[in-house]
Amino acid sequence: MLTTRKLGTQGLAASSIGLGLMGMSQAYGTAEERDERESIATIHRAIELGCTFLDTAEVYGPFVNEELLARALDELGGGARDRVVIATKFGFRIENGAMAGVDSRPAHIREAVEGSLRRLRTDRIDLLYQHRVDPNVPIEDVVGTMAGLVREGKVRFLGLSEAGEQTIRRAHAVHPISALQSEYSLWERNLEPRIIPLLRELGIGLVPFAPLGRGFLTGAVKRAEEYPASDFRHRDPRYQGENFDANVRAASAVRELAVRKGAAPGQIALAWLLHKGDDIVPIPGTKRRSYLEENVGAADVSLTSGEMAELDAALAPEKISGPRYNEKQMATVDR
Repeated sequence: MLTTRKLGTQGLAASSIGLGLMGMSQAYGTAEERDERESIATIHRAIELGCTFLDTAEVYGPFVNEELLARALDELGGGARDRVVIATKFGFRIENGAMAGVDSRPAHIREAVEGSLRRLRTDRIDLLYQHRVDPNVPIEDVVGTMAGLVREGKVRFLGLSEAGEQTIRRAHAVHPISALQSEYSLWERNLEPRIIPLLRELGIGLVPFAPLGRGFLTGAVKRAEEYPASDFRHRDPRYQGENFDANVRAASAVRELAVRKGAAPGQIALAWLLHKGDDIVPIPGTKRRSYLEENVGAADVSLTSGEMAELDAALAPEKISGPRYNEKQMATVDR
């Protein structure tokens, strides 16, 4: 059963597992495989199950993912908007329907937020993230603009995504940051040495995206070349060649423990995250109700300290082969 967790110390409460909406509009599978009715039904089922922390962004689509969420909430009616926490993001320049670099100039932030409010058909964004750090705009100017939106009532809480230590500290000094969204899972542990201790020092929650290793930790994976070119995994270094073989071996520990526990591998991966601290709220993405229900079931999986240590060791960073992004994508990460 899902519970409520606090993100930050400013009052933001979220369901202990959220729902990432990106895949409903892009990145995984092909356009032909996407089914808007099933995506909307998945959002409805999430709310029914208490999975009410819903993550979108202007760049997903672009733009259409926020509109999809708005349609789903409108169909439910009955005050559905007030039952959910909507997180969205700004920070990219979008030209001709595609990302064309980062842009966190204050004027652009305001333009982006007005666009998100319009597409979401709401008067406020519960959690607004800067999607990627813009090296050309001081973070003080970015957060100062975001704080102005809080004062105006258009935004409730502030977040950063894939930000580094100094950026987080400087941002938090301007206005409290409630959450950092970054990749974190059994598959990707780069936050553990320095970022997670910093978040706990400052009282900032962590929202891990790709908590299932982009599907790798579920065991239902193929080699990169077997995915269509439009699928993120087609160019994921960890899905390629010898990296794939090494990572299948490492991830076998998740599958083996799942068999012993009578759970799905993905549930073990999510339970590991939930056991890492009550300030962590993972947002596994799916566009189907069956996978959503499986993910939510992870909240009922209990892991012993011995099982946690077993997973930590089996998927230690040195056992994972290949970078998490290609060189171009890694350049957008503030580390």
